[in-house]
Amino acid sequence: MGSADSKLNFRKAVIQLTTKTQPVEATDDAFWDQFWVDTATSVQDVFALVPAAEIRAVREESPSNLATLCYKAVEKLVQGAESGCHSEKEKQIVLNCSRLLTRVLPYIFEDPDWRGFFWSTVPGAGRGGGEDDDENARPLAESLLLAIADLLFCPDFTVQSHRRSTVDSAEDVHSLDSCEYIWEAGVGFAHSPQPNYVHDMNRMELLKLLLTCFSEAMYLPPAPDSGSTNPWVQFFCSTENRHALPLFTSLLNTVCAYDPVGYGIPYNHLLFSDYREPLVEEAAQVLIVTLDHDSATSASPTVDGTTTGTAMDDADPPAPENLFVNYLSRIHREEDFQFILKGIARLLSNPLLQTYLPNSTKKIQFHQELLVLFWKLCDFNKKFLFFVLKSSDVLDILVPILYFLNDARADQSRVGLMHIGVFILLLLSGERNFGVRLNKPYSVRVPMDIPVFTGTHADLLIVVFHKIITSGHQRLQPLFDCLLTIVVNVSPYLKSLSMVAANKLLHLLEAFSTTWFLFSAAQNHHLVFFLLEVFNNIIQYQFDGNSNLVYAIIRKRSVFHQLANLPTDPPAIHKALQRRRRTPEPLSRTGSQEGASMEGSRPAAPAEPGTLKTSLVATPGIDKLTEKSQVSEDGTLRSLEPASQQSSADSSPAVEEPSQVWREQRRPSNSSASGQWSPTSEWVLSWKSKLPLQTIMRLLQVLVPQVEKICIDK
Repeated sequence: MGSADSKLNFRKAVIQLTTKTQPVEATDDAFWDQFWVDTATSVQDVFALVPAAEIRAVREESPSNLATLCYKAVEKLVQGAESGCHSEKEKQIVLNCSRLLTRVLPYIFEDPDWRGFFWSTVPGAGRGGGEDDDENARPLAESLLLAIADLLFCPDFTVQSHRRSTVDSAEDVHSLDSCEYIWEAGVGFAHSPQPNYVHDMNRMELLKLLLTCFSEAMYLPPAPDSGSTNPWVQFFCSTENRHALPLFTSLLNTVCAYDPVGYGIPYNHLLFSDYREPLVEEAAQVLIVTLDHDSATSASPTVDGTTTGTAMDDADPPAPENLFVNYLSRIHREEDFQFILKGIARLLSNPLLQTYLPNSTKKIQFHQELLVLFWKLCDFNKKFLFFVLKSSDVLDILVPILYFLNDARADQSRVGLMHIGVFILLLLSGERNFGVRLNKPYSVRVPMDIPVFTGTHADLLIVVFHKIITSGHQRLQPLFDCLLTIVVNVSPYLKSLSMVAANKLLHLLEAFSTTWFLFSAAQNHHLVFFLLEVFNNIIQYQFDGNSNLVYAIIRKRSVFHQLANLPTDPPAIHKALQRRRRTPEPLSRTGSQEGASMEGSRPAAPAEPGTLKTSLVATPGIDKLTEKSQVSEDGTLRSLEPASQQSSADSSPAVEEPSQVWREQRRPSNSSASGQWSPTSEWVLSWKSKLPLQTIMRLLQVLVPQVEKICIDK
């Protein structure tokens, strides 16, 4: 039958289903078989020929027919799994039913009245007739999930058959040990099967259906207790699924063994279609959904390395154990960790590959799934996390993450990618090894729109973070604390910051310590505390190699003096908040137009000879800089009479205001606008007294006179 006829017949069947008002008997095979037996419809056909409106119409007007359609389609999948799909016809029926269910399931999930449908038992819907009665009482969802699992290890359909001769009876699906049929070499499996396009496509169809089953959670109202488990995932990852281990291993190995560049032939992805990538993407998605598991509730195995042997030796844990999480947490061989880390690093780095020929290498699109998978690995398997940290490959994870963060910073739709990337770096930054590794020189030039610099991976991290803060979109504000915490965590280990990175850090301090910014939200001063802690750590632990940072601190010393002399009286606070209405030039001008400038916040000034000299000469000795005085813009001193408390707003540096983004963002939390929170003198005093300025003030006290002397001598 031609493809056109096949589509026509299928469409006729769909129309009959939508127009029948009477229930059609489940036994009416002539009617139901039209949907899967006589047709060869592609996924695209099924989606085109079964419109959403029609599925909803059947659901409302003849629900029993929709129920029978689902039940019959599941029954066909169960039969296919039982028989082992030997004939082409059986394989086609399984694919047709799989596509139809993938299309119809979301419309069942979206309707609250149908919530329990798949978890109810359908009379006689057991696994093919002659089974025990208790087996017949399986809910439809369980029958469907077990059938999908069986079909994913079906010889000559989704895996290579091990039988040599065709005369031999086909492999018995029940006695088949699916651990011998793992899809790809890697963790726990050494044999790499021949690639097979048809098998990959069939696996992909079944994984799509599996993901659709798992997706019911998307249609449920958020539960008050976030610990509610997804029953589909819970059952599929339980001991009821005899293929749980080989399937977990197959998915993990398929993802980690994938090399999108192939044989390094330019334009290879244009010459032949890469059928592996869609399968790898589905595999990554199924993996992260099955691993979406609240670790607190599960009795997960020890991660101190007490388990040995394969992941099969199961100590009987409490019932609803997620086996996928269990297996993931038990991986422990160094070569397995190496395989996983290399694979994920290779895939994450793929979009960064620069070639001399434009578009000559394939770029993968599923980096967000890879980052979630990496997060799960580190979260559930602490031994893996420590392996990553002691491996030099950790930088092969860091650089792509910084690339994605920089790339997604202005795109609101990718805020999830920003969060997972920052959380991974936060997790890694908690370990000393990560900070030490950052001192490795950064020589690989990844295509990023950031200032040119010569330095280390630490410089790269600081430059990218500065870019995110100064030119990202406003929904990233909650991440500022995390970004600066990461810098604090690594700061004691940074041997030598470049001039560019040092200027970026001071530029952030300058922006965050403006009176307007400090007084316009209750949490803003935390950012200043983080930055001061970074400077203190570097001065205390890595002073010798960090002349660039020390020099930048001396150049911007007025910022520190202003912080020490922050006004705390109500009129000054009020005046600082008023200043926002006169919009000065925003900070982001340097963020957006710095191009390849080598400098930090104000590119031109430091480069001109003489500017530094004059400002240093005009600066009075440190001893005069007491609490009662304030440095004005030109560096001269102004005494503060208690009566006329001057606001430091008047004497602030040229880069005074945070960028437009911050101004917009902070509006709701401003006292005048919302009336909920407003800064008080007591509040300012409560944290001003805790500002850790002592180390820096001592540094300035010692070094400023010396630098002045050098300048005068010259």
